[in-house]
Amino acid sequence: MPARPRLRIATWNINSLRLRAPLLRRLIDALDPDVICLQETKVPDELFPHDALAEYGYAHVAHRGMKGYNGVAVLSRLELAVADDAPDWCLKNDRRHLLVTLAAPGGPVDLHVFYVPAGGDVPDRAANPKYAHKLDFVAEAGAWFAARPGLRRTVLVGDLNIAPLEHDVWSHRQLLDVVSHTPAEVAGLNAWRDTAFVDAVRHFVPADQKLYTWWSYRNRDWRASDRGRRLDHAWVTPDLVPALAGHTILKDARDWPKGSDHVPVQIELTL
Repeated sequence: MPARPRLRIATWNINSLRLRAPLLRRLIDALDPDVICLQETKVPDELFPHDALAEYGYAHVAHRGMKGYNGVAVLSRLELAVADDAPDWCLKNDRRHLLVTLAAPGGPVDLHVFYVPAGGDVPDRAANPKYAHKLDFVAEAGAWFAARPGLRRTVLVGDLNIAPLEHDVWSHRQLLDVVSHTPAEVAGLNAWRDTAFVDAVRHFVPADQKLYTWWSYRNRDWRASDRGRRLDHAWVTPDLVPALAGHTILKDARDWPKGSDHVPVQIELTL
């Protein structure tokens, strides 16, 4: 029997595309993804570095960016179409979401790329507008997906800026009052996921095992202390769960020269 076609989707908060574009070669060499989803590209659409990325072999590119912060992009070996009906989340036009349809084996796959607001430092809606925006964004996203029951062949990836499980952070007890792991954020993210999705990485890694994708720049020896959080996620609709064939968290990328504080996450499906 011939092997079923694969689809590898990688997601990475690159933390400035123009600064770190050369590191995409290392990602490609390590993971050989068919699709690369980027967050925090920090580049307006008119300055997107198409020429610098052309050598990487991803002929199909979509992006939504702005100057200095936020921004999302998709680099794909597969043909794609960009949806023109994606919401303007919280009416801020802050370029945190991109929806494309991939011409994938076996039929189209809808791919959502998200960059959820970080939320500032104070976990208080009244005192911190950034935290309020984050909670509102997550709630609005959850409501939007809840209004679309029966989604199929859909993948959602990105820097969701929330570590929902006890072992998605280095210390559940010490981080309960730290933005990214507060009960309000966790409840919102879980409600969003449960509208339509399964956590594809935790499909492979049991919930009682520590798992991180981000380590702070402030930590001088991040490997020794290993005070990480799992902020970067990949979800799939239940119909795609049987197609899940593997995952990779490219932890070594945290040591790349001038690397991001996030590392790439990849899922592989056989379609």
